[in-house]
Amino acid sequence: MLVSDNLGVNEKGNLTIGGMDTVELANDFGTPLYVMDEEKIVESCRKFKSSMDKFYNGNGMVCYASKAFCCKEMCRIMAKEGMGLDVVSEGELFTAISAGFPTDKICFHGNNKTDSELTLALSYGVGRIVVDNLEELKRLSELAGKLHKKSNIMLRIKPGIDAHTHSFIMTGQIDSKFGFALETGEAFEAVKLSCESENVTLKGLHCHIGSQIFELEPFCAAAEVMLKFIAKIKNELGFEIDDLDLGGGFGIKYVEDNKPLPYEVYMEKVSERVKSCCDELKVKMPYIIIEPGRSIAAPAGITLYKIGSVKEIPGVRNYVSVDGGMCDNPRYILYQSEYDFEIANKASKAKDYKCTVAGKCCESGDLLGKDIMLQNPQAGDTLAVLATGAYNYSMASNYNRISRPPVVMISGGKARVIVKRESLEDLIKNDV
Repeated sequence: MLVSDNLGVNEKGNLTIGGMDTVELANDFGTPLYVMDEEKIVESCRKFKSSMDKFYNGNGMVCYASKAFCCKEMCRIMAKEGMGLDVVSEGELFTAISAGFPTDKICFHGNNKTDSELTLALSYGVGRIVVDNLEELKRLSELAGKLHKKSNIMLRIKPGIDAHTHSFIMTGQIDSKFGFALETGEAFEAVKLSCESENVTLKGLHCHIGSQIFELEPFCAAAEVMLKFIAKIKNELGFEIDDLDLGGGFGIKYVEDNKPLPYEVYMEKVSERVKSCCDELKVKMPYIIIEPGRSIAAPAGITLYKIGSVKEIPGVRNYVSVDGGMCDNPRYILYQSEYDFEIANKASKAKDYKCTVAGKCCESGDLLGKDIMLQNPQAGDTLAVLATGAYNYSMASNYNRISRPPVVMISGGKARVIVKRESLEDLIKNDV
């Protein structure tokens, strides 16, 4: 069974995405090749937005976390779907601006924003700047004053939730480069300083507890912690917080063992906890923001490669080498991330060949997967790696001076290039 419902097998026995033959896509555009399914992207956006409407009466915003996959066309799609946008760098912000994305719906994150980045955000009227530390708060206020601007800000708070254990240790995440700690009083001090600043307006609080989370309780627990802090601010400072950004981190299905819950289940259960806490703590219902990234981009994408060789070492290992690798998908070498693989031109056949998929980089660790099962591989076959729409193109590099692949967007049975394949000239254009 394939990991995403936009994948299938056609009458030729070839893998399809969005109804399009992946072998034909590989032949038409070359490999390696990133393929993104626009209809799947739109479907996920609309599911999140409808859940926001259903469980929060539309009192909120779904911000796509563009670090998952950012390009001008992706920003255009998000704008068309009425989404907000989460950016974390000058480059992501400039991409959004270049695509005509409405800046009032942008949230600008980052633990070490430069003066250049903050100035760009202020100049274009970014809707919310998520302040990470006291030094940034001071610099932002000074820069806003010089530009005669007043910036809406949120404070990134560490809620103390370790989302990757079953005990949900309430102090587990104090050791993080991101945000203000609750336990030390740092977060409360930041709130007081924000309220006193002439050049910033404290709109809300932000938290993010991790990524690829399958459990419900960490999200609910984080919401409860944040609302208790909002109540403390109201009771001790007489200041009411308008916005609460609960971040993202919703898990997706990379391999058969992953069992993500439907997005609506996350939204419903967290909304129940939010509403009950607001009633109990006697605070107003905040404007809720969430930041899905991977859960929108990853299931919509695949990567296609051409198999160059099959090397069998009796009693040791079988290596299947492809024309890409860690340059276009570094997630295995970084995190040992699991993926599902299909030989696209043999997708109807059984997977009975155990092998390790190797890339072409001059690194012994350049692997895409170890001890995986494939259909019988041969040189010239097209290999598909599934659910690669997030953090593959975004994290790609030019190691070994290898050109980064293009991105093709498919919709309605048609394919269009949204990011060009890098040329050899592109690789040297900044050399002097």
